[in-house]
Amino acid sequence: MNIPNQLTVLRIFLIPIFLLLFLIPFNWGEFTVLGATITVAHLIATIVFIVASITDWLDGYLARKYNLVTNFGKFADPLADKLLVMAAFIALVGADIIPSWAVVIIVSRELAITGLRLLLAEGGEVNAANMLGKIKTFTQLIAIPLLMLSNFPFAATGIRVDLIIFYVCVFFTVLSGVNYFYQNRHVFSDGFK
Repeated sequence: MNIPNQLTVLRIFLIPIFLLLFLIPFNWGEFTVLGATITVAHLIATIVFIVASITDWLDGYLARKYNLVTNFGKFADPLADKLLVMAAFIALVGADIIPSWAVVIIVSRELAITGLRLLLAEGGEVNAANMLGKIKTFTQLIAIPLLMLSNFPFAATGIRVDLIIFYVCVFFTVLSGVNYFYQNRHVFSDGFK
């Protein structure tokens, strides 16, 4: 078990800790800063989420730099990423912060792309994430902490930057998904003969 794989496993173990901190109404108090009222438990949950997100970048970086790519890593790393983000979005729906229909779109896209990647792998093809997918991931990783922290540091402006970035994320989720399927439409050509 090399260091990148250990970081992936750590990320998986951080998911239930993040969920417990975010969803259980711990009475640890709250504070207001720049117009945002933040519970201490949500602040700690956000820190756990950010640490888990950083391990995603770090394990990939270390695996590529030191040639530590393994089959376990190829399987577990993207799974851990999706589990973390989907858990966060579902928790935000449970906390009535974002609408469920938008999260259904996000989860559906992730499942559909995972299925498509399996078909591509079966045919010996590997299709790396493109710029639209990277924008989707970036907006997810910005929106989630903003949503968990009640739009901090933008709450005082009255502009819901957290929701704006979330809906930008939903837009890029759909756009990148459509683009990915369009670029790989040849996989389904046998069904139309």
